[in-house]
Amino acid sequence: MKSNFDVEINFTKAYKENINAHPAIREAKCIAEMFPAAMSPIENGDLFAGRFICSDGVDKIRGNWNPNTESITGIGFLGLAAGAGPSAGYYCHDEVIDKKIEALNPNDKIIAQLAEIKEFWKTETIHYKTRSAYSAEMQEALPYDNWSDGKVAANPAHPLYRMAGPHWDWDKLMLNGIPGMKDLICTYRKKSEDKELFDGILLSLENICVVCKFYAKQADELAQVADCTSRKKELLEMKDVLLFITENKPETLRQAMQLMMIYAVVSGAYAFGRMDEYFGDFYVNDLDKGNLTEESALKLTQSIWQLINDNGAPFDNRVIIGGKGRRNEENANKFAHIAIEATRKVLVPLPQLTLRFYKGQDESLYEHSMKSISEGRTHPMLYNDDVNIPSVQKAMSVSYEMAEQYLPYGCGEYVLYKKSFATPSGIFNILKILECVLRNGHERLTDRTVGIPKGEFKDFTTFEDLYAAFAENVEYWCDMMAEQEKLEYDIVGKECGFNLWTLLFDNCLEKGKSVFNGGLEHLSGTLESYGQINAADALYAIKKLVYEEKKISAEDLIKATDADFVGYENIQKMLLEVPKYGNDIDEVDQMVRRVHKTVCLNTQKQAKKYEMDSYLIVIINNAANTVLGRHTLASPDGRKAFTYTANGNNPQPGNDTSGVTAFLNSIVKFDTDIHAGASQNMKFGAEMFSEKLYPKLKALLNTYWKKGGAQAMLTVLNKDDLINAIKEPAKYANLMVRVGGWSARFVEIDEDIQQEILHRTFNNG
Repeated sequence: MKSNFDVEINFTKAYKENINAHPAIREAKCIAEMFPAAMSPIENGDLFAGRFICSDGVDKIRGNWNPNTESITGIGFLGLAAGAGPSAGYYCHDEVIDKKIEALNPNDKIIAQLAEIKEFWKTETIHYKTRSAYSAEMQEALPYDNWSDGKVAANPAHPLYRMAGPHWDWDKLMLNGIPGMKDLICTYRKKSEDKELFDGILLSLENICVVCKFYAKQADELAQVADCTSRKKELLEMKDVLLFITENKPETLRQAMQLMMIYAVVSGAYAFGRMDEYFGDFYVNDLDKGNLTEESALKLTQSIWQLINDNGAPFDNRVIIGGKGRRNEENANKFAHIAIEATRKVLVPLPQLTLRFYKGQDESLYEHSMKSISEGRTHPMLYNDDVNIPSVQKAMSVSYEMAEQYLPYGCGEYVLYKKSFATPSGIFNILKILECVLRNGHERLTDRTVGIPKGEFKDFTTFEDLYAAFAENVEYWCDMMAEQEKLEYDIVGKECGFNLWTLLFDNCLEKGKSVFNGGLEHLSGTLESYGQINAADALYAIKKLVYEEKKISAEDLIKATDADFVGYENIQKMLLEVPKYGNDIDEVDQMVRRVHKTVCLNTQKQAKKYEMDSYLIVIINNAANTVLGRHTLASPDGRKAFTYTANGNNPQPGNDTSGVTAFLNSIVKFDTDIHAGASQNMKFGAEMFSEKLYPKLKALLNTYWKKGGAQAMLTVLNKDDLINAIKEPAKYANLMVRVGGWSARFVEIDEDIQQEILHRTFNNG
């Protein structure tokens, strides 16, 4: 591939020329150099335009799972945590630039220019400015940034440096269009003291028009050389749509879809809100006027699905359908069926289609979703409004009406549609915290003292003494990560306008404030929690075998886990034989519930301290349960060193031995009103969807929902397919699996992640 550094060079030049300008103006000037220059050409078969160029960056947060999955330039402005490194706001990814340089002649003069640019950006990224603002205590507790050496994942907690998941008011954009949004900007500008903020927003909106015209010209040029009449017609219609939406609000579904796609890519946000609500009226109106048939609407939606997938960002790209609180629910439901059918037809991991449902909703949406799942699709994901709405109301301290607008994004974190932002900008490993507490704060892999040392394991005379030390360290890391998140919000608010986000969040224009500088109605944060189930199983085993039955001494348990049970196989056997979570054993499940509350409540109470409206745990395990496990010692639940931990609220693979009913009964014992999302991965054999067994499966799930099940990510697979896919990946290229809160092609994920998925329990009734 021929290297092109136009974006990196021109973006940097614009930044330097506007370095002292208003943040919204500087941002708009920079992004104008990024778009449309960073857009990929229209491809054969596309019905819509809107691809961001893709690098072969690597997702170092959750493992090197797939090249070409992240859409990034070497230097730019983005909200997502892109693959080659942190990227909240202004970013510089040296690895992406270096990759492009490899294709150059070593004597090329541009290499020296790029070296100067990289040196400049070392102190200008949001990531750098955030870390520079750390207190001495934060610098000591969070010293690592380089994922390649593994030290980050060995630390009990670490930041992610990102702004992700803005489910903003897409309906507002569709109903006003670009001209109407310009009018709103001008109206509120007159009332505001910060007129430059509105000038920057207007410039950013004008850039949307520039991108549309760029693609319109390209579509016209492609139409002139198209080799068939039907393709020429598609391209000319694409051109007309792109030009129309620059001057008019959308009138058809196709126009609305094109506006959404361009806006999403240029804004750097891949959370699509309640799509059935904002597309439903367009769809029904087109049907009534004869502009579309169900078949042609499905074709349009399939094209959008493919485009969303090609733009990458595998942990984002949520599309929400169903649920309470939608405008014109009847029309919304009709488009929701089109969305489900598109997911059935397009064999790609994205978008992450998500069905919210409630008692009394049109049941055909649920049944259509189950049909899609039964055919091996990993979507839609299912969310129970009857549990989630009151839970969100309590957890976020908002009205029922606001809670009705909860939406999951990314791997399953909840936000309030149009009103809140809650990027998961931190991770902590509960099992690693316990590991260090048992060793007086010593983290063996980096040979550091971390957290709050409370003494040697042998010196805790009672289990409650040990648990108190564990809880104190959990609180320490919750506090640390809350401070980091608020600091990042403050830096971003000072340095960036996030203009296109500010435009579509409620009340930002009215307040005359950018989204992270006082404009947002509900500023919240979330903290990703991993290893929680293993920590609880480990604590239960310690309670039983060390303190109650005294079969293992504290000293021997430490020696055994330090040695990865080599030479201590008898101790590992005893630990494995202790009852485990996932079997509906109340005493065990209560320990898991206790740890859950310790983690959630200690996180929740940080919100007031750091001036956020809420700060909540999300238990949304994805491949991070494997990545973090790679850097976690053997644990007192009997788990071997450097292996995966349990996924989400699920048991450690192989530990639930009492059947699917017991498994589900354990899950529903968690409190759902003290966190902002938890993932429940359930894998069923294909035979459970047979005509004979499906009524049994449906009854089982209905009982789960009635008993308090909040969410389910169902996957239908045959174990033999997974085994064969490892042996012959080329034959199973389209095999999709649920990794956690996101999906991927099985053959493209890391081997140890494949093994973790393979060993998750298959439920066959």
